[in-house]
Amino acid sequence: MISKSLKETQKLAKEFVGNIKASDKGLAFVVAMHGDLGSGKTTFVKAVAKAFGIENTVTSPTFVIEKIYKLENQEFDNLIHIDAYRLKSGEELKTIGWEEVSKNPKNIIFIEWPNNVEDILPESKQEIIFKFVDENTREIEVK
Repeated sequence: MISKSLKETQKLAKEFVGNIKASDKGLAFVVAMHGDLGSGKTTFVKAVAKAFGIENTVTSPTFVIEKIYKLENQEFDNLIHIDAYRLKSGEELKTIGWEEVSKNPKNIIFIEWPNNVEDILPESKQEIIFKFVDENTREIEVK
């Protein structure tokens, strides 16, 4: 899909949220977000958070690596946003509690820069590819 505005990205995020379900396999729903800097990954997570009814300001977890947002009256209990840009392997992700959060089927986890921690991500992950087209346009492909 081509998004030419924040409204279009929010619409796509709302559709995405409407089409996902918590896992019955005892694992979190993991979304691996691929794309260069400025391609719209954090903007998409902000739009997903809005679709889930989160009113807090959602910001990139670049420096803290992980942010957890509590969800109320949703299929999921927590939206977890991870920025793996500064990580070198899945072992580093384990140090912030990956084992615990990834085994909770009531968690939905969005990971930016998933290639850096690919060795620890579940095969069942959902992948989204973001491409910067121009200042206002992004290509968002949900696989």
